[in-house]
Amino acid sequence: MCRTTQSHNKNLQKRMAEQTKKAPNRPTTQRYLDMSEVRDDVISMKDGTLRAVVLVSSINFALKSEDEQQAIVQGYMQFLNGLEFPLQVVIQSRKMRIDDYIGRMRQAERDLQNELLRTQMNDYIQFIQDLVEGGEIMSKQFYVVVQYDPSTDKKKNFWTRAREVISPARRVQLNEKQFEERAHKLEQTLNHVVGGLNSMGLTSVRLDTQGLIELLYDSYNPVLSSVQPMTDIGGQHIETSYGF
Repeated sequence: MCRTTQSHNKNLQKRMAEQTKKAPNRPTTQRYLDMSEVRDDVISMKDGTLRAVVLVSSINFALKSEDEQQAIVQGYMQFLNGLEFPLQVVIQSRKMRIDDYIGRMRQAERDLQNELLRTQMNDYIQFIQDLVEGGEIMSKQFYVVVQYDPSTDKKKNFWTRAREVISPARRVQLNEKQFEERAHKLEQTLNHVVGGLNSMGLTSVRLDTQGLIELLYDSYNPVLSSVQPMTDIGGQHIETSYGF
């Protein structure tokens, strides 16, 4: 390499370094997220509150008899009247993912010894793929979000709540003891909610750390998650500065 080229490269690197140094520190999107981290099956918020999420089964209300429908409505009314804390119900519609199912069918096809059965299996797999891709078949997931807030919303006036909506959330650092105490109280609240759901004939499962991260990942990246599913994080906790 000649000296002229080396000098040109050094000058270019110097200019790039100066431009990078002068570039303003613009706030990232992560600054406006309310989540601080996900750990121990709990979402920690920047304001110090905690969230737990349960996946809830559905009921085909139209197929129930009139007495069964009235019993479900009464149970739901009692469930709502028994709540002393805010609750959030989230319904997500997603394009159905059949990759795992198709993979199992492909493996079963390879294990078949009969050529006719193998051909029929291949036709079935192709039919399922065309049906899902062409029909845009959607699946619905129902979630209930339970929170624990050491302070009540009654202490916050209108202007305080409005400022919390407009301004980015300020991070509240919780030590290990505070986190464990609040997580324990959150679990007590969650058990109350799960009991009320079970009384209506609904089955609920609490999302673990992996499930929570996948839910947030799919919610904030609906397009990307359809082509690049979330990988297993192996039980680690994720902070928003790295994960979302």
